[in-house]
Parts: sequence; structure tokens; C-alpha cells
Amino acid sequence: MIAIVNIAGKQYRVAKGDQIKVALLDTEAGKKVKFENVLLTDNGKKVTVGKPTVKGVSVSGTVLNHGRDQKIIVFKKKRRKGYRRKNGHRQNFSLIQIDTISASASKKKAAPKKVAATTTKTAAKKKTATAEKKED
Repeated sequence: MIAIVNIAGKQYRVAKGDQIKVALLDTEAGKKVKFENVLLTDNGKKVTVGKPTVKGVSVSGTVLNHGRDQKIIVFKKKRRKGYRRKNGHRQNFSLIQIDTISASASKKKAAPKKVAATTTKTAAKKKTATAEKKED
């Protein structure tokens, strides 16, 4: 089973056993984390797309460690002006191992449909009553 999950504003495709690098989380190394913002799930037979998220599905994982990524060079230059600037940047990250993708079977409640049906009947009665008054 795979899922697309939203973590810290970015989307990641995950499966059980994957290790992913995400933006630094405030969780200690070795602790469990749970992500509720699942956008899509695929179990091989059925693909479920959320509107905007899939309800009842969560992805849980373990924070393995925290670190800093390799240095990225930021070089700015404007030609013929003698303008050159060189900066470096290292992004902090958390390494997460995906443990499970759990989907709970949630069924839709029939009670709201009955309530909606009764309101349409009362609305229909009101329309017929107002139509009879207009005829008089």
C-alpha cells in the first residue's frame, strides 16, 4: 500500500518501510509520529483520492535522527557591473522511517440523509400551501 502524505507543507509518496527526509520536526529521535493529512492511498486494487484529504487514513512512522543536509551554494552575479555574491546554506532535516499506513473502515451515517428527506417534504408542503393561498 502506498500513500501520498502532506508533511510540513510538502507532499511525499510513502510506503511501509520507506525512509524519507523531511523538514526538521520538533520531535525527539526515536519517538513515534503520526500524520493525518493523507491525500491519496493506493492498495494495488483501489485508488482513493481525498477531497482534500482521505478520512480515516493515517501514516505513522519513527523519527530515526536529525541532521543537516549538504551545503548548497547560492551565487548571485550581474554581468558588467562587478556584482558577485556567494553564500552557502545548509537545511536541517529529520529522517523518518514509515512504519504503517492504517486505514479505518468508516461508513457514512444514514441519519443525515433521513433528516434531509424530511426537510424536503416540509418544504414541499409549504410550497403547496403558498400556492393554494395565491389561488384564493
